[in-house]
Amino acid sequence: MASSLLLLPQPITTLNSFSSGTLFFHQNPHHVPCLTSLKITRKTTLSISKPLTVLFALAESDSSKSLQPSSQTLLQELADCFDLPSDYFAKLPGDLRLDLNDAAFDLSNGPVLDECGQELGETLLNLSGAWEQAETSTSSTLANKLPELESSLTDSARSAFGKRLESAGRRFQSMGQYGQGELQKIAKAMITTGKHLSASSVPTATNEESKQETRMLKFGELQVEVTPAKAYIGAVIGYVFGILSWELVQGIQAIPDSSLQYANDNALLLAKSLRGALIALFYSSTILSAFTTVGLFILARQLESKEK
Repeated sequence: MASSLLLLPQPITTLNSFSSGTLFFHQNPHHVPCLTSLKITRKTTLSISKPLTVLFALAESDSSKSLQPSSQTLLQELADCFDLPSDYFAKLPGDLRLDLNDAAFDLSNGPVLDECGQELGETLLNLSGAWEQAETSTSSTLANKLPELESSLTDSARSAFGKRLESAGRRFQSMGQYGQGELQKIAKAMITTGKHLSASSVPTATNEESKQETRMLKFGELQVEVTPAKAYIGAVIGYVFGILSWELVQGIQAIPDSSLQYANDNALLLAKSLRGALIALFYSSTILSAFTTVGLFILARQLESKEK
């Protein structure tokens, strides 16, 4: 009985504690504010995440810009591509030597000193001359000067330099695979560097540059700049030469066969064949002169319209 009395209050105590705990849970005054605090914390987190996203995007763009190589680095990589055996260019086949000469022409044709500056222009002229003479060591030495000259270039000079490099690189690219692929490495480096220089520079006077574009004719080592005045002069010379050729062929045809005396039949046949050859030659000269005159006249008109 005593033990039962001792055990009886235990369930009651447990019930009271349970009920009081239940009442405390329902009557807890901090229950609703906790939900409000959770909502505020969520809003704050969302508002902070937006500037963090913007900062991350800016940092990513800055890192992508920093990964881009500089112009001097690209020019140095290009100069390293010309580190070839001293007789490399001299051993190229004949067709590749012609492509190398074309690359030299694209690198230094036209007013290179005016477009690229005095120092860089002279370096490009010497470099193109080294290509034409197949001097590999000289071209390597001159190519190593290009990274040092890049920092002193203006925007217009840098753009012109980039276009010349890209054009010459296309010539190297057309040479195809040769040896261990050295020519293709040079082509890739020149095109990449040329595009980088053209894209990084902002031309300030596009109208003046378009007016300075000229057409060049190359006869061996002789370069002739084509202007409207020179085209008109060439058309006049072609017209005069055509008239002279026409008069000569008419004079040869006007000579009667009976007025000439020949020693034998062989001499007669020889004279007739020579006469026919001269007539055909001067007729051809007349026709070619006519086409040349018309072509130069049209070219002069086109150049005049572009200048205007």
